[in-house]
Amino acid sequence: MTSPLKAVRTKRGQTLTEVALAVGTDAGNMSRIENGKQKASAAMAAKLAKHFGHEITELQILYPERYTSTAAA
Repeated sequence: MTSPLKAVRTKRGQTLTEVALAVGTDAGNMSRIENGKQKASAAMAAKLAKHFGHEITELQILYPERYTSTAAA
């Protein structure tokens, strides 16, 4: 399963480290958020949505289980 956050990140060809640096966190936190092991804060969700030009919404980041694709990544 691919989370919406991972889908948009890989579509844009960005690494976890690149996105983490852009939003002020570390790659470990980004990985945990992408994999559903950690919930993003509302502030982090807003930063991520802005970073991706609102191609992904804050709701998709905060509640990825509602939007997760079951298609192969």
